[in-house]
Amino acid sequence: MNTYTPEKPLVDNPSFQNMRSEAVQSLDPVTIDRPIRELIRHFNALPYVFTLQSCYGHFLYPGHEIPDNLDPLPPVRIPARIKYRIAYLAFCVQNSLAGSALLGDAREIVQWDPQNIQFGCAEWFWRRHLNSYVLQVEPERFKQRDRARLDFDEAVRIEATRNVFFRKMDELLKNHLRSAGEP
Repeated sequence: MNTYTPEKPLVDNPSFQNMRSEAVQSLDPVTIDRPIRELIRHFNALPYVFTLQSCYGHFLYPGHEIPDNLDPLPPVRIPARIKYRIAYLAFCVQNSLAGSALLGDAREIVQWDPQNIQFGCAEWFWRRHLNSYVLQVEPERFKQRDRARLDFDEAVRIEATRNVFFRKMDELLKNHLRSAGEP
């Protein structure tokens, strides 16, 4: 599946508040990967953004092949190629000063590891939700796919990047919550 296209500029979206209300009300926290549930709650507490989909990023390898495996990679080298289901956050932003500020901060996250973090859009989200964006953790060469096969050393690097990525995103969202006067 093509998960990434270059960033598009914000446009007017008169349906934003209705789409946001519907998305936030229909979100079942149990469907969110446990390690990022609080982060998604922070996203959806901001009045100028809502999440569309997310994935913590899953590493599948012999003995740990459950599709939603949350176990960390083992400390011992695995000779087999590791299947990686990408970590990503897909969200829709209001065309406003606060929404623009959030997008600017999201773009900055990429600078931490530009070879493995991308910011852009996904065309299939944009068709349904104007102003939808994606931040994803994936080696650059696989950025347009939702999974990759990695050797152990690269998988370990991606896992470390993913973990820092989600911590940085949570810090970013907490800063926006404080600026918005949210608890």
